[in-house]
Amino acid sequence: METILIADDHPLFRQALALAVASVAPAARVVEAGTLAAAARAAGEAANLRLILLDLKMPGAVGYSGIALLHAERPTVPILVVSSADGASAADEARAFGAVGFVRKDSDLAVIERAIARALGAAASPAPPAPPDQPVDTVRREVANLTPTQLKVLLAVLEGKLNKQIAYDLAMSEATVKAHMTAIMRKLDVQNRTQAALAARALGLDLRH
Repeated sequence: METILIADDHPLFRQALALAVASVAPAARVVEAGTLAAAARAAGEAANLRLILLDLKMPGAVGYSGIALLHAERPTVPILVVSSADGASAADEARAFGAVGFVRKDSDLAVIERAIARALGAAASPAPPAPPDQPVDTVRREVANLTPTQLKVLLAVLEGKLNKQIAYDLAMSEATVKAHMTAIMRKLDVQNRTQAALAARALGLDLRH
């Protein structure tokens, strides 16, 4: 049986999306998650996962980090962003991090159903390579290519947490956190935590929901 993951922190909207999924793919099993951590866990555990419906603004998410994290967790599964984010750039940013589509929450139900149908027929793909004259796009691509654990560590750094706090939250040793930070800084081509946090603004910290 195919599985579709709905990740949104509003129970009523999850229910509405579940109804849309039932209309498009009545045989699919729906799994719901209300936080980014729960969504990542569900994505990692779900069998025959065919599609992820994702809200950008959820507990644990910063900007477009939810797309980056879930895409890293299940790189072959299409992600359809269903969000209230404003601006045409939000759709482009979502696709840059690996989403196959973007639909606003205030769209008609028929529009959302058509978007789900298209996403089910789509294949996830890596973020497109950035032109050499677009350094911000280059950083965005590198952030999108971090592993799920590296993204979790980077998000914790953005929250101002110290290595000891990160180690406790992620159930790992401080040495492991330091190793992940070293890998993150190498991938982002920065020298310290502060620079890594600044580079992570490519996740869309200024996104307005």
